[in-house]
Amino acid sequence: MLQNKLNVANLNTPIHKLEQLSQALGKSIYIKRDDYTGTEISGNKVRKLEYTIQYVLDNGYDTVITTGAITSNHARATAALCAQYNIECHLVLRGELEAYEGNLFLGAMLGAHLHVIEPEASREKAMEALYKTLESQGKTPFSIPVGASDWIGTHGYVHAFEEILKQEEELNIAFDSINVAVGSGGTYAGLWYGNEQHQTTKQITGYAVDQSTDAFHKKVTEIIQQLDDSISDFDTVHINDAYIGLGYGQATDEELQFYIDIAQLEGIILDPTYTGKAFKGLVEEIKAGRYDNQEYILFIHTGGLQGYTEETRRRLQRMLPEISETK
Repeated sequence: MLQNKLNVANLNTPIHKLEQLSQALGKSIYIKRDDYTGTEISGNKVRKLEYTIQYVLDNGYDTVITTGAITSNHARATAALCAQYNIECHLVLRGELEAYEGNLFLGAMLGAHLHVIEPEASREKAMEALYKTLESQGKTPFSIPVGASDWIGTHGYVHAFEEILKQEEELNIAFDSINVAVGSGGTYAGLWYGNEQHQTTKQITGYAVDQSTDAFHKKVTEIIQQLDDSISDFDTVHINDAYIGLGYGQATDEELQFYIDIAQLEGIILDPTYTGKAFKGLVEEIKAGRYDNQEYILFIHTGGLQGYTEETRRRLQRMLPEISETK
């Protein structure tokens, strides 16, 4: 296990009970606000990057290459930390260059070099080509996988699991399950490994936002085995792919209405790419009786409000009350 990390996130992030929703569903539902980790580097990404960027600094790299969707929270968070630590940053972003907003705008503002590739193009091939170009220029680049989801980054959520254990003592409760969105696997892998190391009976449940259960099971297994090759039993890896909906970064009107309902019930904004899909999945599974043997349920809010694109905001506006103008 790596010991060195940056200390840039606002930790520990708080846990509080969702009172209205708990009453409605007959469960004690809590939320851990990892969206509070910081403004520029908000969400779950910074926990992983605290270890990754420290590794970059410790090993003499002067340039970072990473990748994600054109709306990537991880890419924007990487750009922020690279700016803070004077590391050249290159972002390989897959998607259509339609609007200069959200994380794309923030990444540029933070000084990252943006490389936009076609939606169906291979991120890995684009990163490899860029790596060779940067090497030929005399630079020493380090490639970070999507979401910083590898054996290095996943340390951040092993640490987060230990943080949760201490908060349980303060709250005088024990969570039966920890639930989280799964977009690249590193956050889930860290939580699962932390649970395995501490030998608790918690169920660690992930809600996939794009790929299948099988694909994520394979990815999570690979990350954990890179971290600790002594582990061979992965039967308790539980990732639900029933709530992907229209796909990554896309939301149905039903999903958008759910996000509005939660915002107005609990004062919490879920994003349409990660936390929204996952939290809707959790609520639906509770309603279906699949959490009947659990009383204390924790959901981790992993951030990502920049995922509300102009198109999604226009759709939401049609679902909200009209603005009243007073002259």
